[in-house]
Amino acid sequence: MALKITVIGTGYLGATHAAAMAELGFEVLGLDVVPEKIELLSSGRVPMYEPGLEDLLAKHVAGIEGSTGRLRFTTSWEEVGAFGDVHFVCVNTPQKHGEYACDMSYVDAAFASLAAVVREGALVVGKSTVPVGSAERLAGLLPEGVDLAWNPEFLREGFAVQDTLRPDRIVVGVPEIGARAEKTLREVYAVPVGQGSPFVVTDFPTAELVKTAANSFLATKISFINAMAEVCEAAGGDVVKLAEAIGHDDRIGAKFLRAGVGFGGGCLPKDIRAFMARAGELGVDQALTFLREIDSINMRRRGQMVEMAREVLGGNSFLGRRVAVLGATFKPDSDDVRDSPALNVAGQIHLQGGQVTVYDPKGMENARRLFPTLGYADTALDAVRGADVVLHLTEWREFRELDPAELAAVASSPVILDGRNALDSELWRAAGWTYRAMGRPRA
Repeated sequence: MALKITVIGTGYLGATHAAAMAELGFEVLGLDVVPEKIELLSSGRVPMYEPGLEDLLAKHVAGIEGSTGRLRFTTSWEEVGAFGDVHFVCVNTPQKHGEYACDMSYVDAAFASLAAVVREGALVVGKSTVPVGSAERLAGLLPEGVDLAWNPEFLREGFAVQDTLRPDRIVVGVPEIGARAEKTLREVYAVPVGQGSPFVVTDFPTAELVKTAANSFLATKISFINAMAEVCEAAGGDVVKLAEAIGHDDRIGAKFLRAGVGFGGGCLPKDIRAFMARAGELGVDQALTFLREIDSINMRRRGQMVEMAREVLGGNSFLGRRVAVLGATFKPDSDDVRDSPALNVAGQIHLQGGQVTVYDPKGMENARRLFPTLGYADTALDAVRGADVVLHLTEWREFRELDPAELAAVASSPVILDGRNALDSELWRAAGWTYRAMGRPRA
C-alpha cells in the first residue's frame, strides 16, 4: 500500500513540501492551525510569492478542476493522525525576542499535538531548523512504536519547488542506520534519488548540524567578500574584479562572492545567531566566535550604504532630500521582507529626515505592513521621479532591464548607488548617471 503523507505547518516550507510530495505521487494532507491559511491553500493559492508553487498546487489540490486531487488541507489533528503513515513537521523556529536563541515553542506544540493522535508504526520526520540535540529530546515526546527521523530542508526562496523536487542532497538523521525510518524515507524520496540526488544518512546531531553549518558557511562567504569591499573602498581597489579573480580558484568558487549590502531573510541571520547560542549552551562558544564578526560585518553594510547616500548628497542631513529605493525584499524572486537590508536602509534614511520612496516587483504589500511610514510607488519610474539619489538594493531582473535614459529624464539628480553590484555601470553612465557601487570607488 502506498504511503500517505501529512505535512504539519503550511507556511513557506510546508506548503512547498506538501505540493512536492503530491507531485511525487503521494496522497498528502496538510495541517495548519490558522483556518484562513487552510482556506487559501484549499483554493490553490498561497500567502506568499514563490515561483511555480501555485501552479503545482492547482495541479494537485482536491476540488480544483483538472487536478489529481492528491492534496488536501485541514485544521484537524485527529484527521491527520488517522490519515498519515509519514508526518513531516515543518513549523517555524523564529529567533527569540531579545535573544540569539531560536524559539522552539511551535515545534514543541506540534509534537505534543501529534503525539496525542499519531498511529503506532507511523514515522514522524522533522524538517524545521532546530538547535542540535532537539531531535533526541523530541523523540521522547512520541509514543512507543512511533519512529522519528530528522530531514533538514535546504530551500532557497525563489527556487523552492525545484529544490524540493530535485534537491542537491537529501539528508536524513535516524536513530539506527538501516532500520525502518531510513527505509521509509528512501521510499518517500525514491524519485529524486533515482534522478541522482545524493541520499546522506546520519545520526540525529549531524543531521541537525548540517543546515546550520551550511548556512553559517554561506553567511561567512558573503561577509568575507563584503569585508574585502570595505578594504577595497579604503585602498581604491575593485571588489568585483577581486571576486572574479579569487572565484576562479576551484577551492573558493565564484558563488556568493557578490559584494553589496549583505544578507537578510528568515534563515541566515537567525540561524547563525541560534547556532552561536547553542554552542554556548554546549560549552563550545569559542568555536563559533567568528560568526559574531560575520553578523557584525553584515549589519555594518547597511549603515555604510546610508553613509554612502549621505556622501553623494553633500555629506549633510537627509532632511528634505528625496531618495528612491529600488527593492524591498531581502532577495529577488520572493516577497519576503524579513530582515531585509533594503528596507533597513530605507528606514534609517527615513528616520534621518529623508523623503524615501520604495518600489519592489513583489514585496510592496509586505513592506507596507512592516514599514507603513515609508513612501511607496507603483513603478520604478514613479519611485525615481524627483529623486536626488537612487539606491539599488535588491537585484531583481526588472531593475537590470530598466531604461536608464528614461529614468534620468524624471530624476531630480541622476545619481545611482548600486548596493548589489548588479547593474551595467557603462550603460547607466552613458545615459548621464553618476554611478557608484559598494567596494568599487574608482569603477
